[in-house]
Amino acid sequence: MRRLSLSIAMLATTAMTAPVQAQDYPIVDAPLELSIHMHWPRAQGYGVGGDTSKIYPVEEAARAATNIHLIDETFGKNTKDSGEAMNLLIASGNMPDIVGGHLIKQPVNEFGPQGAFQPLNDLVDEHAPNIKKFWEDNPGLKEAIAAYDGNYYYIPYLPDGKYGRAYFIRQDWLDALGLEQPDTVDELYEVLTAFRNNDPNGNGMKDEVPFFARNWEEAIRLVTLWDARSSGSDTFHDFYVKDGAVVHPYAEDAYRDALANVAQWYEEGLIDPEVFTRGSSAREYLLSENLGGMTHDWFASTSGYNVALEGKVEGFNFIPFLPPASPSGRRLEEHRRIPIKPDGWAISHTNENPVETIKYMDFWFSEQGSLLANFGIEGEQYEIVDGEPVYKDSVLASGDPVNAQMWAVGSQIQRGYPQDYRYEWQWTRDSARRGIELYDQYDLLVDQFLGVAFTKDEQAIYDRHWPSIRTYMLERQQAWVLGSGDIKADWDDYVETLNDMGLQDVLEVMNAAYKRQYG
Repeated sequence: MRRLSLSIAMLATTAMTAPVQAQDYPIVDAPLELSIHMHWPRAQGYGVGGDTSKIYPVEEAARAATNIHLIDETFGKNTKDSGEAMNLLIASGNMPDIVGGHLIKQPVNEFGPQGAFQPLNDLVDEHAPNIKKFWEDNPGLKEAIAAYDGNYYYIPYLPDGKYGRAYFIRQDWLDALGLEQPDTVDELYEVLTAFRNNDPNGNGMKDEVPFFARNWEEAIRLVTLWDARSSGSDTFHDFYVKDGAVVHPYAEDAYRDALANVAQWYEEGLIDPEVFTRGSSAREYLLSENLGGMTHDWFASTSGYNVALEGKVEGFNFIPFLPPASPSGRRLEEHRRIPIKPDGWAISHTNENPVETIKYMDFWFSEQGSLLANFGIEGEQYEIVDGEPVYKDSVLASGDPVNAQMWAVGSQIQRGYPQDYRYEWQWTRDSARRGIELYDQYDLLVDQFLGVAFTKDEQAIYDRHWPSIRTYMLERQQAWVLGSGDIKADWDDYVETLNDMGLQDVLEVMNAAYKRQYG
């Protein structure tokens, strides 16, 4: 296996702090059971695949280390919508000791100051030395998750690393057609047109899909090729900061002009006609069937297809390339790893053991807990080699994605913990590593919008207007791409409707909160 190198230091942005591990383990002498709501996209419940009769091996190891036993009490197991599950939980009034999972920041910050969750400031300062040190070593992150009362109410999942997604292109198709990698958006148009027309897969049929995406939002992200924006964070459709003010990309003139180009590409067949419906299977199907030409997706997992399809698709070579330059000459990679996520876990007001619970949460920031959270079980999934956690060949060569193997044992799930990028670098193929090094030579990334903490009145304004505005934005967006209407002709009416729906009120409270929080 290739050794971990100084590239790790080059790529990391969320510094992995050296745990102080000042806690004594186990935390309690006799086993202490704490109930947990854990709802996230890949599992609706705290157990393997959401099956709470199958305890995660990582949970078993954590029990042995801490004497804290998490017992599943997840609401909304019949839905994959974590927001809906959280609403069911709050409405029930039957709160478990720990509330965790996907997108908990907003409801926790809304209901925490009302008494539904316990503030963690003092608990961390007094009883969680590893979390406290993480905040000290990463200034600004604790403030980014604070609620409007100045307290923070959850311990977040903290991603590590720098680059996330990249543009990938079929180099074997370029070679077959005698083409160079596109350097500008105009050259990209010519390449995708050639992919559509000139039979690069050599089967005599016009069946190629020039651009495809697992997430339809990646088709919208193409607006960045014409100097617009689609999001300000690693969450699709988010606000972003422009010239010191919070704005929304879907209300800007640059978006109007850029989306008109995206719609034109869709009409010409350069974008997958099923991009809004094909879903998460798009990458697997279109690449394995030798139909897909270009995408924007994760470095590590996408590069794995060069190995997975070796011998199955003759000459298959899917590699990252630089974002094509816009008409103004700008190259932009809008997606990057955000240093702090709205996922994690909180302590509910019904929890009668908050000190033991925060010590348990602190365990996942210790050296022992961090290894469990990131790499699984020593001896089963990884070994320590020269002081580094190194995956066993049985993991790396199993044929199953490493991240999926980690989810199956209870690692890399959306509890509050600091991710360790070394976990991903080991299964990032050489082609993607070269791509990351290429991306790192250019100033491609933009700052992430970490969100704001509203006052109660600001939250009420946001909740009153924003959900319906966002729905309207996305409905019109898809309609324009699909050819129902003309964005340039419809633009003035669209903006007027946004303002009638309260967009300016939303932006006003967003900016008030932003200035209060970030100065």
